[in-house]
Amino acid sequence: MMLTDPSQKYRAFPQIDLPNRQWPSQVITAPPRWLSTDMRDGNQSLIDPMNAEKKRRFFDLLIKVGVKEIEVGFPSAGATEFDFISGLVREGAIPDDVTVQVLTQARADLIATTFESLRGAPKAIVHVYNAVSPAWRNIVFQMSRPEIRDIAVTAAKLLRDHAAAQPDTDWFFEYSPETFSTAELDFSLECCEAVMDILQPTPEKPLILNLPATVECATPNIYADQIEWMCRNISRRDSVVISLHPHNDRGTGVAAAELGLMAGADRIEGCLFGNGERTGNCDIVTVALNMYTQGINPQLDFSDIDDVIQTVEYCNQLPVHPRHPYAGELVFTAFSGSHQDAIKKGFAAQEARNDQIWDVPYLPIDPKDLGRDYEAVIRVNSQSGKGGVAWVLQQDKGFKLPKRMQADFSKVVQAFADSSSRELNAADIWTAFQDHYRLTGDQAYALIDYHESGVAGDRIFTGKIAHKGGERSISGRGNGLLSSVLAALRDELGIELDIADYSEHAIGAGTNVNAAAYVECRTPDGRTIFGIGTDSDVATASVKAVLSAANGIAARG
Repeated sequence: MMLTDPSQKYRAFPQIDLPNRQWPSQVITAPPRWLSTDMRDGNQSLIDPMNAEKKRRFFDLLIKVGVKEIEVGFPSAGATEFDFISGLVREGAIPDDVTVQVLTQARADLIATTFESLRGAPKAIVHVYNAVSPAWRNIVFQMSRPEIRDIAVTAAKLLRDHAAAQPDTDWFFEYSPETFSTAELDFSLECCEAVMDILQPTPEKPLILNLPATVECATPNIYADQIEWMCRNISRRDSVVISLHPHNDRGTGVAAAELGLMAGADRIEGCLFGNGERTGNCDIVTVALNMYTQGINPQLDFSDIDDVIQTVEYCNQLPVHPRHPYAGELVFTAFSGSHQDAIKKGFAAQEARNDQIWDVPYLPIDPKDLGRDYEAVIRVNSQSGKGGVAWVLQQDKGFKLPKRMQADFSKVVQAFADSSSRELNAADIWTAFQDHYRLTGDQAYALIDYHESGVAGDRIFTGKIAHKGGERSISGRGNGLLSSVLAALRDELGIELDIADYSEHAIGAGTNVNAAAYVECRTPDGRTIFGIGTDSDVATASVKAVLSAANGIAARG
């Protein structure tokens, strides 16, 4: 059971002594260097690790997306990993602008195997790590701080010597004081400085210092403080690349990465959609697209995000959650009536503006930028309102219903959704629309043909309509087409209507388009009846709209 006083068991993470911290006022203005660790950190967290075919498919995806640094595996872990990595080198599968990275523990035999897996590679990063925090020192290794530092120093010497033995490869090095986020800052710095003393990085050939939140144990501002402290205190800042590797134990891996960049970091390690041990690694898709919505090109291409999702789900055998930022099936979808209304108005305003600045309520990014269409932005269920129903009809059929007609039809859809207890698709809504406004099926009055004559202000409508299984001719006189149609209905059929509102528009664009006409009519007893008509001729569409309203009278009795 949860404790009533958790402080008896858990200690709050201490604040960082960082006077005059600068990161809160900084702004991210450029993308970091990205390192995908999907094929290593992500792969080792899978129930069923990727086989060679899946790893190659993932590798090709990362290249397509534009990732330039890829941690391709842990070659000393076994033959599968070693063979895949060495195979990439032998086959010349690594593009010239891509650098592969491999990870190794700080052990002589494992480091030797790691270098052997990359024999013949044009360039590569070898990443070595050792845990430095008190829990690992005292519980796991039972070693002192000097002993832990010596592990890092010995590993650095081995990197240097193995690289010298393979001079045809352009070697780069990365060192991680693993468990950095829960270690003493002065000791992390001591280990990093000791490694730098061995490897002697320069501005032209910097050392990557990866500062991981191996276990996320504090709020992201604490991590930012730790990163800024290291950036301030490292002796050769121009000769190191500060890299972040946030995990997501507290659910703030993305925030930690962003604040870490504000604190001075240069590089982010993470996985597509955040796969990784426990609650995952930093999600580099989300971080990248967060930047994109701030007007920064992240240098990663997610123009077809559904293809990326399909590949990642196939390789990882893990689903991307429907509510996952930017990528989930439902993230651009609104069911709520108030949300739908705001989005619909936002799209209308967007279309009316002359600039390209994106400003649509509830949508921080244009779905089309990620290869999504607008059809699924608004979906209809029992929570939806008139705006959502109108949007679906507009997107699916091109109808732009007047506001009062939207309200009229939304009641029909609401009743349908309540009775069916499910989401309604576009076909459901279209069927209900045709039924409610008498566009198909058994119509009391259907236009066959008509003729209009007379002069301006005195028009005569002569029409032939289908009625009660036969044909009937009707005629009427008025000051315009619609008034003469209403006169014909009144004088010939006894149907009395007044038009309260009329609107029309083209359906689609171009020369060969149909027109839609809408009428809002009143009966002598105060009832409101709506009608709609469509035709290639707008005048004919308006006649059909009046007959649609007349059919409503006949249907109601």
